[in-house]
Amino acid sequence: MFHKNIKLILVILSIAAAVWQFTETNIGNGIMFILLAAIFVFLYFKNEIILLAFLRLRKQDFPGAKKWLDKIKNPDGSLVKKQQGYYNYLNGLMVSQTNMNDAEKYFKKAVSLGLSMDTDMAMTKLNLAGIAMTKNRKREAEQLLSEAKKLDKHNMMDDQIKQMKQQMKRAGAPKQQYGGGRKGRGGRR
Repeated sequence: MFHKNIKLILVILSIAAAVWQFTETNIGNGIMFILLAAIFVFLYFKNEIILLAFLRLRKQDFPGAKKWLDKIKNPDGSLVKKQQGYYNYLNGLMVSQTNMNDAEKYFKKAVSLGLSMDTDMAMTKLNLAGIAMTKNRKREAEQLLSEAKKLDKHNMMDDQIKQMKQQMKRAGAPKQQYGGGRKGRGGRR
């Protein structure tokens, strides 16, 4: 809800208040202000609105997550670079159900900005591979799948990667044509 610079100002004020309380021998109050500063530091790196949108997505509440993300008016100015990546990642996940072109834009922007967890980056590349496969860009899809496989260190998306590889093999297999030509027509009488 707060701009990132306001969070930094609150951190500085909380630490100053903590130092003042320690000099006045109010140790408990000083510790409370240090903990308050730690909360603001955490919220500087992990945006509270993005965290709430993630919670909505875990409950499969796409409209609720979208409502939270829409509260971020200027993601370029109010979010740190990694938070901008997650903003685009979440938007890509929600839009991927309806509009693949917009989803591809969001996912590519998330990849360029970066995500802090490898599994999130692997999921992004897996989604991009699926989009590339539906647009008949097989080489790009294969490259993205191999990158996703490398990023998935805990094999959490192993099944999805295998399924996508099987779909790519089926899509690339030569198609047999039945009933064409003169052979077999009018054979036995």
